[in-house]
Amino acid sequence: MITRYAFLLSGLLAACSPVSKTALNKKFRSLEEKLQDHTGFMLYDPEKKRELYAFQATQYFTPASNTKIFTFYTSLTVLGDSIPALRYIEKGDSLIFKGTGDPSFLYPDAFDSRRAFDFLQTSSKQLYLAEDNFFTSALGPGWAWSDYHYTYSSERSAFPVYGNFFSIKHTGKSLKINPHLFAYGITLADSVEESELIREIGSNKIIFNPGRKLNNTEQWDVPFKTSPSLTAELLMDTLKKKVSIVNTVVWDSLKTIYSLPADSLYKTMIQESDNFIAEQLLLVCSAVLSDSLKPEIAIDFMEKNHLNDLPDKPIWVDGSGLSRYNLFTPRSMVKLWEKIYAQVPRDRLFSILAIGGRAGTIRNSYKNDPPYIYGKTGTLSNNHSLSGYLVTKKGNTLIFSFMSNNHPAPAREVRSEMEIILKSIYEKY
Repeated sequence: MITRYAFLLSGLLAACSPVSKTALNKKFRSLEEKLQDHTGFMLYDPEKKRELYAFQATQYFTPASNTKIFTFYTSLTVLGDSIPALRYIEKGDSLIFKGTGDPSFLYPDAFDSRRAFDFLQTSSKQLYLAEDNFFTSALGPGWAWSDYHYTYSSERSAFPVYGNFFSIKHTGKSLKINPHLFAYGITLADSVEESELIREIGSNKIIFNPGRKLNNTEQWDVPFKTSPSLTAELLMDTLKKKVSIVNTVVWDSLKTIYSLPADSLYKTMIQESDNFIAEQLLLVCSAVLSDSLKPEIAIDFMEKNHLNDLPDKPIWVDGSGLSRYNLFTPRSMVKLWEKIYAQVPRDRLFSILAIGGRAGTIRNSYKNDPPYIYGKTGTLSNNHSLSGYLVTKKGNTLIFSFMSNNHPAPAREVRSEMEIILKSIYEKY
């Protein structure tokens, strides 16, 4: 199946090819029938402003994590160089603060910014957490409900702490819980099967079956069920100070504390395809636009003001692409990458993206020296996409979007086919 794809594209790229685009399209459709998938592809030259080839580029596809490109562009447009961590007012002996959705606060092993933490810890005033600006659900629309206990589906919140998950390490003799606050909810159960840990869907109660692996070190990262009271409790636990909750606040003369450079979050979101950071960044954008944490605010703003020139209206509902409600076309993906390319200096942009053979989700594929693929992958079960920039052997920078939906074959086979096709483009152009 790989050789058939490569043959078709090599015929396409040959300048003297007698095969018409109509004939090529028929062959691609015939191949789709055999593969039982739905494929869309577009190749574009941003310098010449010219479409080089398109196959079903006007059709809508489930983009998976290619949705993060929309979140990336929104963040580039709405946010400045640094991420707002919290907003606050001081009244007498009280410091009243609220979250902006910033995901970096004590995010485990990811970021070293402590500005917000130090600000709260060193304040001499009584701390009050306001949770009056969160106007969305903890889990996004169209997310798979059974994914709730996996960290790629951590809950959204106004003031995330520890990335909204906790860790349990099994050493064979004991359990080590971080933060230890969650130890109260763990119940041990006998099991002869392999180790397993399950969190109840509506609470932070954990059933742990130690299984047979008693002498091995194992670790589980578990999203916790968020709530304002739990956020306050976690803050008290780490700040070693009392944090009270306040529901009604008259906000005037708001001040802002910033946490870390925005590119630090963008790089982790794009290269590692971090869903939680993507979801929270969309909330941060909405907070900057309206002071209300609701993803639809940022999405509506972008669609009306910055995405209204896309060739096909995006159907866009979340920040990460966990939702199967998202639908984009390859040609709109290409247009979006073109807009980003015009806005962000090339060196900065390419350092943020996944790099073939070097960094991110394509570090083990698209290998070449120098690298030729810079972009973003997107994968859900039976769906895989890759889009971004292709730097050809001759030094031309092209934009592409390759989307495959409803493929029954393993994703690795689809990725392999994509790699052969894109490498052929690299060689021909």
